[in-house]
Amino acid sequence: MSPEDLENYEAELELSLYREYKDIVGQFTYLVETDRRMYLANGVEMTPRNADGEVYFELRLTDAWAWDLHRPSRFVKQVRVITFKDVNIEELEQPELRLPE
Repeated sequence: MSPEDLENYEAELELSLYREYKDIVGQFTYLVETDRRMYLANGVEMTPRNADGEVYFELRLTDAWAWDLHRPSRFVKQVRVITFKDVNIEELEQPELRLPE
């Protein structure tokens, strides 16, 4: 496989992942970003922890989707993440359901 073939393959994986994200984002309540990965989830618990003077965060996500190119299945029932880095949790706006006029 040439370097160009590899680049094209990675670009197609990224585009496919982005399309999947756009299709499913409306099914989730939260967007969670860590230093390693981005998740969509319907349940999020974050607990700051302290070990030997070091602060870290324990995240528990339920009904989640992971932005990861190389996972065979990105939908996960539960995720536990431990990180010493920043965590960003955003509540996503849910589009209003409108009845046809």
